[in-house]
Amino acid sequence: MKVSYHGHSIVKIETNGKTVLIDPFITGNELTDLKADEQNPDFIVLTHGHGDHVGDTVDIAMRSGALVIAVNELALYLQHQGVNAHPMHIGGSYSFDFGKVKFTQAFHGSGLQQEDGTFLYMGMPAGVLIMNEGKTVYHAGDTGLFSDMKLIAERHPIDLAFLPIGDNFTMGPDDAAVAAGFLQAKTVVPIHFDTFPPIRQNPEDFTSKVAAGTGKVMKPGDHIEL
Repeated sequence: MKVSYHGHSIVKIETNGKTVLIDPFITGNELTDLKADEQNPDFIVLTHGHGDHVGDTVDIAMRSGALVIAVNELALYLQHQGVNAHPMHIGGSYSFDFGKVKFTQAFHGSGLQQEDGTFLYMGMPAGVLIMNEGKTVYHAGDTGLFSDMKLIAERHPIDLAFLPIGDNFTMGPDDAAVAAGFLQAKTVVPIHFDTFPPIRQNPEDFTSKVAAGTGKVMKPGDHIEL
């Protein structure tokens, strides 16, 4: 399993001959190394319905034929846009060609702004567990710290976790370090920072606070083999 990071909250997983793209906010993201029109994933997984996570999903999915996996309300909205989407929800799991997906809770919001300035509710925000090849990757999405992360770890030992550290909208480095302790992942990677002024952070502030040998700062384009 090859797992790569591409700025903000974008993660790409290549496993079982399939490519999975998580939260493809590419257009308008100055930190990513990706180009939206070059992405041809088999699956897209979304953690929640904010523009900096849904990103280029519709364009990529319509062009590539990717199946989008998201919580029910967001998936149904995307279906109305002509996208092939599989609705799920928190606590539910489903096995796809590339592996098993399970959505977890997250404490945040979820809604997409419309052209008239109003927002449409997109269901609950979520984190996601992706399991294949005997490995488990956890993408926390956007979330504050919550103690049930301990339960996630008890139920699903995690090999690699991606945790937001930007503060302001999500956990900051201190709370994310506590989350890393709850999750007990073998490797923890900071995400969701530096993209916008309110979330400027030094990722080393996070990695210096987690268990020795577990924190890893990934630059856009870096990958890990599991």
